[in-house]
Amino acid sequence: MEGPAMAAPLDPVIAQIIPLLPLRDPTTMTPQSARDSLRALAAARAAVPPPPVDTVQDIKVKGGAGPLDARLYRIGSDPAPTVVFFHGGGWVAGDLETHDRQARNLAIETGAVVVSVDYRRPPETRFPGAFEDAFAAARDIFNRVAEFGGDAKRLGVAGDSAGGNLAAATAIACRDAGIKLAAQLLVYPVTDVAGHYADARENARFPSRAENADGYFLSRAVMEWFCGHYLADPGHGADWRVSPLRAASLAGLAPAIVATASFDPLRDEGAAYARALEAAGVRVKHHEGPGLIHGYFGLGDASDVARAEAQRARADFKALLARGI
Repeated sequence: MEGPAMAAPLDPVIAQIIPLLPLRDPTTMTPQSARDSLRALAAARAAVPPPPVDTVQDIKVKGGAGPLDARLYRIGSDPAPTVVFFHGGGWVAGDLETHDRQARNLAIETGAVVVSVDYRRPPETRFPGAFEDAFAAARDIFNRVAEFGGDAKRLGVAGDSAGGNLAAATAIACRDAGIKLAAQLLVYPVTDVAGHYADARENARFPSRAENADGYFLSRAVMEWFCGHYLADPGHGADWRVSPLRAASLAGLAPAIVATASFDPLRDEGAAYARALEAAGVRVKHHEGPGLIHGYFGLGDASDVARAEAQRARADFKALLARGI
């Protein structure tokens, strides 16, 4: 990230939305209240018709310990790329409903068959459950690609926030398993949870954790809360399956589109992951999200700035998928 001198100011439309957003008080938040508030946010838009796709189908896919619910989105019926999508929500909250519009926009703007996966969530299922579900689901979907997009040369993973974390870790696991991906779309991903956002020395490596600790929707304290639910053992923070920035090697990973937001505590670890991928010889395009906050892919109906930046990232992802492997 360039120095703050040229930084774009917070989008004024976003500034007005921030006070209306949930998940802001970790002192009173429970897993159920976090889930309910994200669901309520999605339900509040029920009067706005969702972006239309040709097919929406609830299906089952394999998880790490049994079948998972998933939802398939498709435009048309021609052979297409297949993208496995993991929703955000700090691993704890978020589901197929809260991210329905995001999955639809991904299908519409990339032409891919998008399969949104309902992985098991903490605290009921702790790390590495969500990761194991994400990788098992991706492997299952790619093994059955004829039922989806039908083109084994155009496979991708995508996700936002905790879902971006799962997509990044799944891309590493796919490389290790010999599954060739054409692209990964990592939207304001969590990439390094060592120290659980509570350790001053670890936090100092990413200045955005202090600069954007509070006041921009996602807070550093809420990230600490999420980690506390996902990770049963503090030592797990060093595991690449939850901290992909700590993987032994990022060489040979799928080309990546990384989107970050300037007013996001996760900004610098996302940027660090983009740089680390590039240093490992992976093709990367980084969208810095000037003037935007964490969660902006869900704010495109309200903010033109958010919509345009999300569309640019999805267009780049589409181009990678179209090229194939």
